[in-house]
Amino acid sequence: MKTHILLVEDDERLAELTAEYLRKNDFAVAIEARGDAAEARILGERPDLVILDVMLPGKDGFEVCRAVRPHYAGVILMLTARDEDFDQILGLELGADDYIAKPVQPRLLLARIKALLRRAPTTAGGTGGDSGELTELAFGSFRISQATRSAHLGAEAIDLTTAEFDLLWLLARHAGSILSRDDLLQQLRGIGFDGLDRSIDARISRLRKKLGDDPENPTRIKTVRAKGYLFSKHDWQ
Repeated sequence: MKTHILLVEDDERLAELTAEYLRKNDFAVAIEARGDAAEARILGERPDLVILDVMLPGKDGFEVCRAVRPHYAGVILMLTARDEDFDQILGLELGADDYIAKPVQPRLLLARIKALLRRAPTTAGGTGGDSGELTELAFGSFRISQATRSAHLGAEAIDLTTAEFDLLWLLARHAGSILSRDDLLQQLRGIGFDGLDRSIDARISRLRKKLGDDPENPTRIKTVRAKGYLFSKHDWQ
């Protein structure tokens, strides 16, 4: 069964060229040109992955992402304007799993899609984990399972996107050690830190909120100045 992608893009020629390229690489691709229609299609069709442009008629990509994210567990890859850091950070804060700058390079888009699907728990093209091992970590009241791709704080399940889970698992697996932005980007996206990418910072901010960490003085995911982030082995009472 082919992986189903919904491409939400109002540039007709770009959409057709992108869809044709992805179909040649064995994906099933549907196209939607309007943001207001995309919301209903995402929730109705449940594609494995959504490629979501920001600038759309009806509703912009941010509005669509905000509306569907609480009800849609699939992967959302946003298309943002080149060098627009605000767009990239806002998309991640709203729950997008990743972003790619326009104009889109087809090979890069394909590589990013495959990487996201490998990490996704329920897609046709995903494997659901690093190696299929049943692995669980626990720190006080916090538990995270690689096997079920779930995390709990006490009795409460934590609602995480694919990208948020991957980052949280990586941090927890290295609890007590400092991981730099370069470390995190290399392992999560296969790219180095260029000094400008704010995706890790945006996800850390979202994770802190979901984990009940004080944003002004975080103790569960700590910022180590000029070095990176540290997941605490303690502070989970």
